Amino acid sequence: MATKITISDIKADIGGFVGHSSMHPDIMELANDELKKAKGNKIVDFFVARVGDDLHLIMTHNKGVDSPQIHGLAWEILEKCSQLAEQLKLYGAGQDLLVEAFSGNVRGMGPGVAEMEITERRSEPIVVFMADKTSPGCWNYPLYKIFADPFNSPGLVIDPKMSKGFIFRVYAPRENRYIDLQTPEESYILLGFLGAPNDYIVDHVRPKDTDEPCAVASTSKLALIAGRYVGKDDPVLIVRCQSGLPAVGEVTEPFANPWIVPGWMRGSHFGPIMPVPMRLANPVRFDGPPRVVALGFQLADGMLGTPSDLFDDPAFDDARDQATRIANILRRHGPFEPHRLPLEEMEYTTMPGLMEKLAGRWHESEKQQLTPEQLKEATGLEMD
Repeated sequence: MATKITISDIKADIGGFVGHSSMHPDIMELANDELKKAKGNKIVDFFVARVGDDLHLIMTHNKGVDSPQIHGLAWEILEKCSQLAEQLKLYGAGQDLLVEAFSGNVRGMGPGVAEMEITERRSEPIVVFMADKTSPGCWNYPLYKIFADPFNSPGLVIDPKMSKGFIFRVYAPRENRYIDLQTPEESYILLGFLGAPNDYIVDHVRPKDTDEPCAVASTSKLALIAGRYVGKDDPVLIVRCQSGLPAVGEVTEPFANPWIVPGWMRGSHFGPIMPVPMRLANPVRFDGPPRVVALGFQLADGMLGTPSDLFDDPAFDDARDQATRIANILRRHGPFEPHRLPLEEMEYTTMPGLMEKLAGRWHESEKQQLTPEQLKEATGLEMD
């Protein structure tokens, strides 16, 4: 029986350098040193990455998903990095660590998690996408393009293994429930949910003939955990590629056309997501625009090796230019929608505090809105 391997990315914002824009090199070095101690013992291999001010601990191991050992290791390292961030007086030090004591699993404790347990194939290319200044629903658009849109992924048409379609698990975080939808049969129904990324999030995607996922996303929403705004969720996505799954080029193709995501400054604005190499993942302009990094790993007997920085490619220069132009247009709106998020999406920002402060200054208006019954009585018109 083939050996299973688990790929885990456990990430957190543990302090920005400077502001929310980047990560102090000492933090990266500390995380690397701590994971090096665990290599060959708790974990098989690792890579420390970052996007903006988010630290990513990418690990392979044979302990399965939601392992207390692996989650405990990650929590311990994130705590040590947070303590160093405090010493360096970094902004927002430890902001994603919402509780004081580890309870066996970091899910629901603040850090973001994406994990998949797989049987390693003869060749196992994997892409880890890391986003900053946005929320988990940002992956809805590319996941649909990758696994359900033949205009993006021609393998859905010409590869018999892919043409069977995929199963999307859609998670509703406010209601804590999920639904499985199949493509291509239920593609239109799926779009109905994925088009509302604030309320419905792709948890994972899997082929119809196996229970092993081919894409797994982090779905935690910090505001729902903390009950207040503590920063954006800055999600992660892990995608397997090739050999009956979308090719690496199909997996990265959606990012050639930047789409609009919520987040950006103070988590309260819409902005274009910009694909960048890790060296350019420094969202400074208005704390943005939102960034995404793609690291490609060629898994070999559980070893990650050195990643390929996939967006370090001039073919994505136009996407970066488009994102800048979109950012310019949105920034001209200032505090007005559609640049600022609608009020119902700002319930966990500073707006509730402002409304509470001004509560005593609101007065009933004499301009009463007529009900349908009152309107019918006044005009004689029947309203639908």
